[in-house]
Amino acid sequence: MGDNHVTMHILESSKVTVKTIQMTIDEHLLDEVDKATIALNTTRSAFIREALQVALRKHAVAQMEQQHAKGYSLFPLDEQELEDWAAEQVWEDD
Repeated sequence: MGDNHVTMHILESSKVTVKTIQMTIDEHLLDEVDKATIALNTTRSAFIREALQVALRKHAVAQMEQQHAKGYSLFPLDEQELEDWAAEQVWEDD
């Protein structure tokens, strides 16, 4: 009986609120999505959710790359730092 309580607690803590949205999409793109959902044995909603998650991760990576580029432009490496790391890249033969 204790195991059921733990399982129910896990299920309760993993609830996700979902919202229904309406969107406009090009007919050709929708045809391609429908073909993909059939091939992947999934639904439009699941396919589009996953595509949005991928796009959001890609956006987050792009933002981090921009922050890194800005940081390096504000605080560029000096020649000595590059030389120090160059020695770390050398593989010695045994």
